[in-house]
Amino acid sequence: MRFGKSEWSTWERGIEREWLLTNGIGGFASSTIIGGNSRRYHGLLVASLKPPVQRHLILSQLHETLSINGSEYPLHSFSTGGYVNKGFFHQQSFEQDPLPVYTYSIGDVIVEKTVSLVYGENTAVIMYRLRTGAEGAIMKIAPIVNFRDYHGDSSRYNMRMQQTARGDHTLINPYELGLDILIGCPGSKYEATYDCWFEDMFYDVEQERGLRAYEDHYIPGVFSIGAGPGSDVSFFVVCTVIDRKSGAQGTAITGAAKADPANKREGDGACGDCFSALLARYMDRSYGKLAVEAEKARINKLTEGCGDDRFRSLLTRSADHFIVYRQSTNSRTILAGYPWFTDWGRDAMISLCGLTLSTGRYEDAADILAAFSKYIKYGLVPNMFPDEDGDPGYNTVDAALWFFEAVYRYVEKTGDMELVRSRLYDPMRQIYEAYRKGTLHDIHMEDDGLISAGNADTQLTWMDAKAGDTVFTPRHGKAVEINALWYNALKILETISLRLAYETDEYRVLADKVKNSFARVFWNEDGRYLYDVVNEGQRDDSVRPNQIFAVGLSFPVIEGIMAKCVVEKVWRELYTAYGLRSLSQRSAGYRGRYTGDRYERDSAYHQGTVWTWPIGYFVTAFSKTLGKEPGYAHMPREFLKPFMDHLHHACLGSISEIFDGDEPLTPKGCCAQAWSVAEVLRAYVEVL
Repeated sequence: MRFGKSEWSTWERGIEREWLLTNGIGGFASSTIIGGNSRRYHGLLVASLKPPVQRHLILSQLHETLSINGSEYPLHSFSTGGYVNKGFFHQQSFEQDPLPVYTYSIGDVIVEKTVSLVYGENTAVIMYRLRTGAEGAIMKIAPIVNFRDYHGDSSRYNMRMQQTARGDHTLINPYELGLDILIGCPGSKYEATYDCWFEDMFYDVEQERGLRAYEDHYIPGVFSIGAGPGSDVSFFVVCTVIDRKSGAQGTAITGAAKADPANKREGDGACGDCFSALLARYMDRSYGKLAVEAEKARINKLTEGCGDDRFRSLLTRSADHFIVYRQSTNSRTILAGYPWFTDWGRDAMISLCGLTLSTGRYEDAADILAAFSKYIKYGLVPNMFPDEDGDPGYNTVDAALWFFEAVYRYVEKTGDMELVRSRLYDPMRQIYEAYRKGTLHDIHMEDDGLISAGNADTQLTWMDAKAGDTVFTPRHGKAVEINALWYNALKILETISLRLAYETDEYRVLADKVKNSFARVFWNEDGRYLYDVVNEGQRDDSVRPNQIFAVGLSFPVIEGIMAKCVVEKVWRELYTAYGLRSLSQRSAGYRGRYTGDRYERDSAYHQGTVWTWPIGYFVTAFSKTLGKEPGYAHMPREFLKPFMDHLHHACLGSISEIFDGDEPLTPKGCCAQAWSVAEVLRAYVEVL
């Protein structure tokens, strides 16, 4: 991807596109294509101190100033609300292939800046190439530093930073913790400043979200490095977090080998002497180039099986962002989205097929399934692991049922019945028994074989927005997708049991009962589609995308004319270029804009907002029904084409969480969402 000056004629245009890098342990780097931060989550290093959580903003920006013959030219961009520093006026291009590269030109001087992370570490490397013409130049670089929870904001009056400055690097100790932030530029001259602050950095997106939009940062000093006339000089800035007591990198080095087995380094974290060893390693003049080239090679290797398919290659690279190491389970997991989500059971189970199976990462899939199966309790898959010590949260009815779909697709792709026999079958049985007999949150099977769950105060399905005591999308009772998933789970149990030579009659008989009850209970004959929720005789006739799963899952609970009618209804009333509306525009409660403070946004979250992830099952359902007709056979490809364009907007190479329901379908929410990427990729690979 390459963009030129026409894309950032103004600050507002320049911050429309973002980029994202990740390190495999929950940390990340992210900013805009002009380098100006528009979110509190933007930064060149957001470290994960307890993978994949305890994420802290460490390095917000590097403010570069180019000095040529006594004149100074700022290359960095920022906003303080009333003032915009327009370093992007000197920016010639932005490229990402696979790492972000900024190019600036002033007269006959050209500066290239490449941003990279080190996989499995909380380490950022920013590589510079400075080419001069008839006159020399001096580059001055001021780190903009912080140490705060990535959800928060900071004031200089609450920040405590101590630094120990050395020739070409500095060690910053935040809040007298046992951590040091190392920032260095080998070959440079470092001049420390004390009690120096950047005040009131302004974040446009946070203001739009109704949140505090200003914060302060710490400026520890300035690195200076020169280049004479006709020079071609390369240098780098490194920023990392080191545990002073053990010498371990960023307290997260234990996750490096798990995140990337090739990332083992002899001696790291073994003793206190490693502090000096790590310091020497990062400040070696060859380190920057080697680190950047290693990360380029790692990313490029991800797409070796994609051939010349650029769309698939970009989605495969994006899938890598979400597969990370979790320290508490000593296994891989799936982060739901960047920049703010962690790993949720529901999102992980839905995303697993696209992120791992469609990309050939079968070992990751097995690791994730086995890890989540260990924590199944009350017949429920944990929806959330705690950031600190404590028990997981079991507050979802659908995560456990999506577990069956993930297991089945894993087996279909790999044939690995041994994992099922040894690790997964008993948890599947536990889920089955719990749902049949009853478990937490009033999740239980009724006499007709269908699953009912929750009450007026709970939100157990994926449409779970709630603020205080206000439930915006009450869906307690018999929800349509829950019972489609329940039937699917029973058929999967039957199929898996048959392959393991176990008894299958119990599952087959109950599945037949559920299928008959489903059609009788959920079919809306007048509208020729499925009711969304049925509860004590009350039928919710809201037209929502949940009905598409009755056709799109591995084992559809409805077929024939019913299935065709459902697909037609969803296509006609819910389909958009970027996904399915969560509620038909014809409904009285429809909300077409996702904007405002948290209450306003949550109230619109599932009331018309477009969600991308159901598009995968819509494409699958369409292919099973209308797609078999010659006149419609080309449509699945047409449904996915808009995402080829979207990959060049919002978060480059990724897919947003949600979009406004009204045109022009402005992207909102997380700029890179796991199940959005996963389901577009899965549908593209499986169907097309």
